[in-house]
Amino acid sequence: MGFLIFFFILDGLFLFTAAANVHHYSFLLDEKNFTRLCTTKSMLVVNGQFPGPAIHVRRGDTAFVNVHNNGKYGVTIHWHGVKQPRNPWSDGPENITQCPIQPGKNFTYEVIFSTEEGTLWYHAHSDWTRATVHGPIVILPPIGKAYPFPKPYKEETIVLASWFNGDVKQLIDVALATGGEPNISDAFTLNGWPGALYNCSNETIYTLAVEKGKTYLLRLVNAVMNEEHFLAIANHTLTVVAQDAAYIKPLNTSYILIAPGQTMDILVTANQEPSQYYILARPFFDSNSPFDNTTTSAILQYTGNYTPPSTPLSPILPAMDDRLGAFNYTSRVRALATKDYPINVPKNITERLFITISVNTIICPSANCSGPSGNRLAASMNNVSFDTPDIDVLQAYYRNLSGVYTTDFPSRPPYIFNFTGDVGNNTLHPDQGTKVKVIEWGAEVEMVFQGTNVLLAENHPMHLHGFSFYNIGNGFGNFDNESSPNTYNLVDPPEVNTIGVPKTGWVALRFKADNPGVWFMHCHLERHASWGMDNVIIVKNGPTEETSMIEPPPNMPECS
Repeated sequence: MGFLIFFFILDGLFLFTAAANVHHYSFLLDEKNFTRLCTTKSMLVVNGQFPGPAIHVRRGDTAFVNVHNNGKYGVTIHWHGVKQPRNPWSDGPENITQCPIQPGKNFTYEVIFSTEEGTLWYHAHSDWTRATVHGPIVILPPIGKAYPFPKPYKEETIVLASWFNGDVKQLIDVALATGGEPNISDAFTLNGWPGALYNCSNETIYTLAVEKGKTYLLRLVNAVMNEEHFLAIANHTLTVVAQDAAYIKPLNTSYILIAPGQTMDILVTANQEPSQYYILARPFFDSNSPFDNTTTSAILQYTGNYTPPSTPLSPILPAMDDRLGAFNYTSRVRALATKDYPINVPKNITERLFITISVNTIICPSANCSGPSGNRLAASMNNVSFDTPDIDVLQAYYRNLSGVYTTDFPSRPPYIFNFTGDVGNNTLHPDQGTKVKVIEWGAEVEMVFQGTNVLLAENHPMHLHGFSFYNIGNGFGNFDNESSPNTYNLVDPPEVNTIGVPKTGWVALRFKADNPGVWFMHCHLERHASWGMDNVIIVKNGPTEETSMIEPPPNMPECS
């Protein structure tokens, strides 16, 4: 019996679809010149586009993506939020699940979708290359099944990102060599354009055309490197219906808060007088660390005949350091949790992890580094600053290679102190090592992230590869083993893959360790990840072939 074959040209990609919901994409990574803010630079992008082209699939599909690296450096691609059941080989983080694709080489990723439905994204997972190598993933419901909300008139994808006038790889290489802060970005972009509020940026603005009375589904991705963002549209209500490719109870709001790594699906009805309205996004940042405090803009533009205003109407956004405004939004997010979209929060916890997250320093013997007191900036989890190995952890685990990692990552911090108070010098200087946490297949895991006041307290968007997890609780101050669990939401907690840990606060999450493999866990503020706020979780194989890792593909990139 034959099968149908279809060929499409989609968003600049060559897409081949054959039989049983299998898609084939080709990504060409190459240097291309872009001009923003009167600055022209060459940067690595996918298929000549910034942001990169969208991948379109349906729930439960598989996509094979052949990545050709024509750039100057090795690179990998991560499929952010795709759980990749039993398939860590195609997850992507460099020297965690694979070695980089070297210049002139290619590698085909098998991206296995399972329960995800909504919007996710892909990005490079090598150094800071994700600043320019990223794009959205649109996951539609299965054929014959509708959205759990009225069908929108049209769908649009919006990608927030960072723009650096200089070479991004050189920027982070210099920072890591000197031990100091990397330079902040020069602008933020919305669908590749900084907008009208920057110098030398008058005509570089994205415009979203809408018809009065129609409802639009906006698929929002935060690909920004180091800042969370508030976003709003002047005079228009945002109805958030999904986060991290899982449906939530519709949340009506005048603004949203989205952290780097997070995605949202948002309904907007064009119910105002025909005109032009600003879409604005600017950081939420309540720390003393340096950050890009600029605002990116786009225009929601009604079609039809009218006299456009001299300046579009602007929305009212919370102040950049409005901690309460941030919490008021995030605390309202609840899972849809219906019969058609059930949740399954683990209740019989067999593995508990309490993880402090801190910005630290590593002593430079001659005090000649560019960090505080002449030392090198670092970051840690449970006072361990992660040291990325030269051979990927997955290969070492699969082949039982010694000397690559150790299995002694602590389940609790080595020192108990007033984490969010006067911390003194308790854990200013962390240990360094490639320490991983091994978890039995099928374990029901509760993990608490505790922010600290060590050196500089900040918000931390924490991301776990290979899983979505339930955000069952959060709060300010120190987590209390007796009272804090009384505040847990076990009825309809949102199911996410990236969660913001509030400055000097805590977040509790739960998941079932039913995905065997090697999975990266890290802060999605890129400077913190570069400094060592990372860890690896190894979930052991289960008792059957169906609960064990699949075999590696034959053409994994070689480690140099």
